Amino acid sequence: MAPVAISEESGNGTIGSVAESKKVQANQRIEETRIINPFYSPSAGNENDDDYSYAKYKPRFPVVNWEPLTEIEVTDRGHFADSSKTALFSAAQKVKHLTPAIGTELVGIDLRQLTNQQKDELALLVAERGVVFFRDQELSIHEQLDIARHFGPLHKHATTPVPREPGLEEVHVVYNDASRRPDASAFSKIELWHSDVTYEIQPPSTTSLKVITGPEYGGDTLWSSGYALYSSLSPGMQVYLEGLTALHSAVAQADGSRAAGLHVRREPVESVHPVVRVHPVTGWKSVYVNPGFTRRILGVPKPESDTILNFLFHQIAENVDFHVRFHWEPNSVAFWDNRIVTHTATFDFWPQTRHALRATPHGEKPESVEDYESRTGKVAKDRQIEIWKEQGVEIPQSKKGLSRARGYND
Repeated sequence: MAPVAISEESGNGTIGSVAESKKVQANQRIEETRIINPFYSPSAGNENDDDYSYAKYKPRFPVVNWEPLTEIEVTDRGHFADSSKTALFSAAQKVKHLTPAIGTELVGIDLRQLTNQQKDELALLVAERGVVFFRDQELSIHEQLDIARHFGPLHKHATTPVPREPGLEEVHVVYNDASRRPDASAFSKIELWHSDVTYEIQPPSTTSLKVITGPEYGGDTLWSSGYALYSSLSPGMQVYLEGLTALHSAVAQADGSRAAGLHVRREPVESVHPVVRVHPVTGWKSVYVNPGFTRRILGVPKPESDTILNFLFHQIAENVDFHVRFHWEPNSVAFWDNRIVTHTATFDFWPQTRHALRATPHGEKPESVEDYESRTGKVAKDRQIEIWKEQGVEIPQSKKGLSRARGYND
């Protein structure tokens, strides 16, 4: 028999009252430790202000309204770099490439001392390696913003928090503490992989993040190379994807903020971008979809779109040959190129605090292979083949030519 609600008198009061009291207490405990989807539910960060040295950079959600974004002219600073990167590399004590596909750490450089030439070479290095890491950086958020502005006009996020300190609306705050326990029932890990705000008409380019507070272990970030994903595909699949476009949407992110009772500062947008884009400086092809914001491939049946996106999403999240993983320490800084990598964080550090500040320059409007080749008169390239050529390695037979559709013989 199913239980029923009762209000029977007892020596200690009504059973109904006791049940109601327990329900209230349970709700209070749930409210004290809210369980959340970390991707769509930003933190208010209202706890532990008195003894926290970075309280002025904790999250704030200003109730303001911003105009829709329009196209702006952006010229990638990597175009002006010396391809040898002599100025940048000569300032480093050590240059460490972390995997063949993605990730480099520069040791011994003070980002506050970079010249414009070194910044240009950094932009080129990030465009080639996907993400570049620095440790022990004392630069302030204002200095971080100055470097970011060298790479392009800065993006202001429509939903996520900005620091409490006035005048930092171009800063994106990443913040989690003991009050927010990620709920595994609210999301799958694959859903957390994303490239930042790809729904914008001109999504970000050379983006930086500085961790100011973090756990001793846990809270790592992983990046996955879109170059490597493209290179891994068969020639036939490469050509097929090059002809496709996909819809990227901000709607779910805005809905998540509104569901949390937060103000959306700019109405959500949706944009159509090529499934394979070409980096304007390297000329290399990269797969440009992500689980966080890509909703469907246009112009094909839904089952086909679902199957292709599911395949690409799983390759992004699961093919470790495309990945680099970085453990943050306080004052670690990463620069990554949002046009050619996706990333995710590990939410394994609760109840510890993880606090970081991001500066996000706009890039150009994503360009398809066809559009890039028409505009520049150059042939867009497969990164892996270009590296093999530089190394004098014989190119595998399957990569030498395009697969051809077979005719029927009946």
